[in-house]
Amino acid sequence: MTGGKNRWLRIDCRAPAELFEAVANFVLELGAPGICEEGPEPPEAGDLQEPGAERVFEAHLPMDVRLEARLDALRAYVASLADLHPRLPPVTFTTAVMEDADWAEAWKKYFKPLKVTKNIVIKPTWERYTPVGHDVVIEVDPGMAFGTGQHPSTRMCLEALEDLLLKERSVPTWRVLDVGTGTGILGIAAAKLGAQRVLCVDIDRQAAQIAAENVRINGVEDRVQVLNRDVAAVEERFNLIAANLTAKVLIKLRSRLVDLLDGGGFLVVSGLLDVNEEDMETHFLKEPLAVKRVLREKEWLCYVLRREGTAA
Repeated sequence: MTGGKNRWLRIDCRAPAELFEAVANFVLELGAPGICEEGPEPPEAGDLQEPGAERVFEAHLPMDVRLEARLDALRAYVASLADLHPRLPPVTFTTAVMEDADWAEAWKKYFKPLKVTKNIVIKPTWERYTPVGHDVVIEVDPGMAFGTGQHPSTRMCLEALEDLLLKERSVPTWRVLDVGTGTGILGIAAAKLGAQRVLCVDIDRQAAQIAAENVRINGVEDRVQVLNRDVAAVEERFNLIAANLTAKVLIKLRSRLVDLLDGGGFLVVSGLLDVNEEDMETHFLKEPLAVKRVLREKEWLCYVLRREGTAA
């Protein structure tokens, strides 16, 4: 690597249609910020597909110390699918290194203005979009951070935030904590939906810098603060906490998140697969938290929980 540039590993993957969603979601779980399907438009729900038909996608993984482990995991997953589905064509993939300048251009294929909830529109800074009706437009330059609103876990988080901030009348003043903020989308959305105080934290220094820039782009610096900090170092309390992480990390952080949540406050947790449901119910969904709502999209889950009691 020269010139101090960051690099990404491009993955071009071919999979039989029956396994496409499973493989694409596995690559997202490995850390790819998005999936760009190549070729014809993806089939609509209920469409019949020719058995064995192939679908192709492109994704990118950060070239960091975990890259080899990620690739080993992908190879093992592909091998397991071959064992489980011997009659289907094998899943295949190739890789190529991309410099960050190439990555910036690659993002433009993934990322177009997208209405992700009833009111929220996510748009990249390089695209034009004319708001209509009650549109709440969030501009994002993802840089090298994760989070563009395209993934089900982020979309469901945004839907939950929108529902609470626009409809919940029991909270007169919203104080919001966004844990693992990435590009800052959730925190920015909270501010634009009416939150008076938003704190975004991320342990990744580069993500925190990108989130802070996106906060500036959206003109919400007066309400949103971004810190490169572990949530364990946060001391103030909030009446709404959003954490779009993984089941393992959420379970580890549960007690800390509960400590930071006011009585009567809401906790939105996402980034969960349906296979995590039992673990979440066993380790996470217990007093003083009660389930208010569960959102589902394909195999992804998002819980809206409320802490019992009244604000301190």
